[in-house]
Order: sequence, then C-alpha cells, then structure tokens
Amino acid sequence: MKSPALAALAGMSLLASPVTAQGGSADPAFSADRFKATVGFLADDLLEGRDTGSPGHAIAAAYVASRFAELGLKPAGDNGSFLQQVTLQQTDPGANPAMVTVSGSGLAEQSWKHATDVLVGLNGNEPKLDISAALVFVGYGIANKRLGLNDYAGLDVKGKIVVTLRGFPKGLPSEEAAHLSATKRQVAQDHGAIGLVSIGTILSMKTRPWERMLGSADKPDFSWVGADGKAFDEAPKIRITATLNEPVAQAIFAGAPQTLAAIRALADKTGGKPKGFALKTRIRIQSESLTRRVTSPNVVALLPGSDPMLKNEYVVLSGHLDHIGINSSRPGDPPGKDRINNGALDNAAGVATMLEVARAAASAADRPRRSIIFLASTGEEKGLLGADYYARHPSVPIGAIVGNVDLDMPLLLYPFTDVTAFGADHSTLGPIVSQAVTPMGVKLSPDPMPQESIFVRSDHYMFVKQGVPAVFLATGFANGGEAAWEKFLGPKGAYHHPDDDMNQTIDWQQGARFSEANYRIMRAMADADTVPLWYAKDFFGDIFAPRAAKAPRP
Repeated sequence: MKSPALAALAGMSLLASPVTAQGGSADPAFSADRFKATVGFLADDLLEGRDTGSPGHAIAAAYVASRFAELGLKPAGDNGSFLQQVTLQQTDPGANPAMVTVSGSGLAEQSWKHATDVLVGLNGNEPKLDISAALVFVGYGIANKRLGLNDYAGLDVKGKIVVTLRGFPKGLPSEEAAHLSATKRQVAQDHGAIGLVSIGTILSMKTRPWERMLGSADKPDFSWVGADGKAFDEAPKIRITATLNEPVAQAIFAGAPQTLAAIRALADKTGGKPKGFALKTRIRIQSESLTRRVTSPNVVALLPGSDPMLKNEYVVLSGHLDHIGINSSRPGDPPGKDRINNGALDNAAGVATMLEVARAAASAADRPRRSIIFLASTGEEKGLLGADYYARHPSVPIGAIVGNVDLDMPLLLYPFTDVTAFGADHSTLGPIVSQAVTPMGVKLSPDPMPQESIFVRSDHYMFVKQGVPAVFLATGFANGGEAAWEKFLGPKGAYHHPDDDMNQTIDWQQGARFSEANYRIMRAMADADTVPLWYAKDFFGDIFAPRAAKAPRP
C-alpha cells in the first residue's frame, strides 16, 4: 500500500487556467496525483470499507484529522480535538423473525415472515412489539397546504396503521416531492396513526424491484443517541413500519372499494392522486430486536476567516467518510471472492476533494473572508446520521452557518463538462455555483434523475432542515456522464459493490478539476459581501428558515 503524498503547496497561486472542451486541464494547485493518493489510502483493503464504528473507519478518521493538522487548520471537534464523537445505537433483528399477519374481509388469516414478501422495520426504542390495528389507505400519505395536497382529508387514522404508496405523485417538483416522501412518518404521526406500511407503484417497483429491496433485509438500523439516552426518532409515535410485496398488498386490499390495479393505474398518470379509504382488513405485526451502542467520529476542522467582521460567519464544506464495510459471505462464493466495499468514488473521492480544497484555502495568499468548516461525517450510509448530529450539535451557533456544499460520490469516470447542484433552485447558491464554475467551461445543469430522490439522500439535506442554504454537488450528465452514471448505478454497476475500488478507470485529472470547481464555489461563498440567501416564498426556506432574510427570485 502506497503512502499518500503530503507535500505542501506553499506559494502556489490559484489563477484560473484554460480548460478544454473535454475538461482536460485544471489549476496546477490541485494535484491529480495527490488526489489519487488520498483516494488510494482511504479505499485500501486494510480499511475494510470504512464501515461506521469499525476500526477501518477509525483509521480513516485519524488519517483525515492528521491531514487537517498538517494544513494548520484548527480542531473543531470535542475537547480541542478534530473528532466529534457520535454515539449511535445499532438495532438488529432479534432471534425470532418478524411476522406480518393479515385478516378480515372474509379472508383466511395469512402470515408472512420478514424477508419473504414483507420487510419489517426495526424500532430502536421498543425491542419487542406486537401490534394489531385496522388499516386505512391514505394514497401517497402526503399532506402539504402549499402544494394543495392532503391525502388524509376526511380520513380517521387515529390508533390505526396507514397504508401508503411508495414515492410521490408524478408531476411534483422533484426536490419538494423527495422531501414530502421522506417525511411520511411524521405526517402519519401528526394525524394520530401508530404505524405505516407501504406498497409499490408501477414506477417504484420498476425503479427498485423487490429482489433489490430484499438485499437489505437483514441490515441493522442505526440512530444517533440523544441526551435522554434514547435513539433519536423524528416520529416516535409511529411504532412499527413495514414494506409489502405483491401478495401481501393484494391481501390487505381484499374487499376494498377500489382494486390495487386501478389505484396504481391512476398513480402512474401525471398528477394522479389516488384518494384514501378505510380498508376492510386488519394487520398484526410482530417484531423483536436487539440493540448495542457504537461510537464513531465526525472529523471537523476550522479555517478562520481573514475579515474581522465576516470571520464569525461560517461556510461548511462536507463529505462523508464512511462506507458500507464488508459483505457477508454467501454459500457458493468462490474462494478468495472480493467482499470489501472499498468506496473509492463513494466517498473517498469526496473526502479527497475536501482535502484539496482545504489545502488550497489554507495556503492561499489571500485567505477566505469568512471562516470555513470542513466536515468529514460518519454514518451517512446509515441514514445521514453524522451530518444530522453535527447540524443539531454544531461547533458554532447554527445561525452563524451561512451555507453548505456537500461532496458525495463525484463520478470521475469521464471528462465532466457540467455539474448538478441538487438544491440549487431554492437559494442564491444556484447562481453562486453557476458563476463560480463558468470560467472553467463548466455549466450548471438541473436534476437529471428526479425519480431517485437524490435531494434527501445526502448530507446537505440535514443542513437544509436546520435552515441553512445547502447544495449537494455532483458531476453532471453531459459529455458521456449520463451513460457513466447509468452504468455505475445500474444492477451490475460498482455502486455499493466491491467493484468501487482503485481498479476502476478513474480519471484522476477530473478529481483535480472537481476540486478546483469546489474551491471556486467555496471562495465565492466565503468572499461575497452577502451571504447565501433563501429565495422569497421558497418551499424549503419558508419551512425551515421562515424568519431568515430572503432574496427575490430571479
């Protein structure tokens, strides 16, 4: 295993350099070789996939902390260190498999074990559950006055288990819809439900087939632990959740006034919003779980701003350090099968980008005016946990954090000529990003895959929920990007697979260019006279920062 290059870049300027149409050059301050060395260390087999709470992740955290120290950054973790320790609760299935039983409407009672045609969620605060309740179909399970949606209108769900369609209505703005889809449990709780089960739509079953969902059937659940000693849960009154495959979905709709086929056909139309109704069946869900505590650190560093007035405002550059560890062995595996998920692109490449930006910022003759916080988070693969914990327990007052750019899985397999900033339409970060990368010959493109709900699946979303304008930056679909992304995310792609390693044909020069792009964005945020602002009457700005200053929408 080669050691990463740690040579300083003192005295190197950050002047713009010409960029070819194929994106072949980058400012010399950003080193493709150093970028490769960083990824190579973090994606080495010795770190065993950097699973949250594992020795490999601890090594990676110590490595990033040492790089921050080498650059002269200030510790911004616990007790004067670079590490912010996060206590997590791991919840695993118990000895007896969870069970779902459906009865009523003249049906003979039918039962299914977890990981057959049902997937039963784990409750970190209730290790043994046996809940029986009536069922109410609530369409997509979404309620939002702003968008004129209320799937609960006229329905009594108090003390009952709601049945929702997966996803959201076609035709909704993708990022708003992703948020509404991610908060269905909270909405169900607000209406008095005690549980939630979901069923597939035509689109969701195509996007994520049941066989793919079964791949995560036995994975543990994680939550960070609050000061009260409990696993944090935004919807604690939703005591049980489950996802149902076709035989179970058909069973719970027995005797219903509408067939599941008719409901799905309506949901598959643009603007289709199936209306809810009480079902004639009941469901019983039994579940057992075991818990243990795991400690895993965020790595946090601070570069103080140079402006006496603006240095008390902070820009956060984040990227998750964890990955998914080692796959379990399976019967029939050939000897020596590679089971280590190295996470070279997801997300050693994002952390390497962060370190390149930190080096450039720390060595610049003209230091950024605002202070910069560099956050290498833990537990992203477990549910954005490290970023959520940091956003709720920040190193500085949350109101002093003026913006966040998150770096997660830049796909460096082609010469990118555009970037996507998920969340760019909601604040002045959109034009900031666009203007910052334009001198490189790079364009800003809209969300190319809204069906994937990317906006709620990376760490920046946790800053958005605390009222901070934030974007997640990714390489775009132009110039071969679409084919590269489809292959990487496809059924045989390297995403969350041992093939995401150093044997990929990674274009390291694109890593240097991506670092330059993010440095330009960071400097634009840090040096501007005005902080990033939510747009007036923006969906997310109004929900999470109602009293913050707003900018007119262009």
